Amino acid sequence: MAFQFSERLKALPPYLFQELDSLRDKVVAKGVDVIDLGVGDPDRPTPDYVIEALYKAAKDPANHKYPVYSGMDSFRKVVANWYKKRHNVDLVPDQVCSLIGSKEGISQIHLAFINPNDVVLCPEPCYPVYISGTGFAGAMNYFMPLLEKNSYLPDLDAIPQDTLKNAKLIWVNYPNNPTGASAPVGFYERLIKFAEKWDLIICSDAAYSEVTSLPRPHPSILECKGALERAVEFNSLSKPFNMTGWRIGWAAGNLTLIQGLGKIKSNVDSGIFQAVQLAAIAALEGDLAIIKEMGELYAERRKVLTKGLDAMGLEYLKTDYTFYVWAKVPKGASSKWFSSVLLEKSGVVCTPGVGFGPSGEGYVRFALVQEIPRLKEAADRISTIKVS
Repeated sequence: MAFQFSERLKALPPYLFQELDSLRDKVVAKGVDVIDLGVGDPDRPTPDYVIEALYKAAKDPANHKYPVYSGMDSFRKVVANWYKKRHNVDLVPDQVCSLIGSKEGISQIHLAFINPNDVVLCPEPCYPVYISGTGFAGAMNYFMPLLEKNSYLPDLDAIPQDTLKNAKLIWVNYPNNPTGASAPVGFYERLIKFAEKWDLIICSDAAYSEVTSLPRPHPSILECKGALERAVEFNSLSKPFNMTGWRIGWAAGNLTLIQGLGKIKSNVDSGIFQAVQLAAIAALEGDLAIIKEMGELYAERRKVLTKGLDAMGLEYLKTDYTFYVWAKVPKGASSKWFSSVLLEKSGVVCTPGVGFGPSGEGYVRFALVQEIPRLKEAADRISTIKVS
């Protein structure tokens, strides 16, 4: 019997990082020493005190049963306290929903509030899950280009009114993946007024808010007046605590939006293993020196890698956020061609910007997820490449 994929599955583009893995594996098979700066997966281990908390909780039979769908009360209370401590935002636990990594919630929020043929306002270049989540809901994306001339902020005034009349939700992501750009509080304030005018849900992906060399985290949209009336923010322990494989994050914000997301979750998953939630509590309540340490490390790594880009004459965004470097390719080159040349001639893997959206053409993204000696090696190799 010949099985056929559903139309929604056929409509999905190949997932960007699967293509990257395939290309990298072909080069590795040739015996090339590859330095992988493609996928944004932290290379340092999870802190010991978090692992110890998991070990202790995993031995407790009380944690072996089905967890609560929306998250343990204790976990949601700690997340609410985190917002008070880090952003001076007052939340109650019911305004927080645990997630199996923020990717899950980013995809599923569409199913809770978006109907077929609605419009979702999506920045691009962007994290691909905003697009696929819209597709799974049978809705349509309207893309807002993030351009250097606009400091990689969407031009809200450029969105046609006919589009806005059918729009239900708008995505923003700062600190931004893939560019590393930040957003001032004034942008969030303007966005909230814009969303009030057009009756939009605001979804803010803040997964990199703590990945910075600055003494304070990136501002949260929830800090702004009116945000809790129509905004939900997604965050995760993946990046600040080196916990990508643990799959734990949260959504926080407007109560109705959180309740809707929770209803979807109760029908498609059974929540997060309680031992993992207890380990996450240990992370959020523990010594936050790991955040400062990693922020400073990524800043040092950025300096090392960009020396190679400087030597090659490539321009890049200077930023204090994320662990990415967003660099322009040589004039006249495409991002896919340049990333392929870089891999074949230097063994360095980067991500072609066009994989994040049409406005990413002409750029590549480097993830600073190798130790400094390897980054120095990558910088040295990059600096010797001649592109004619």
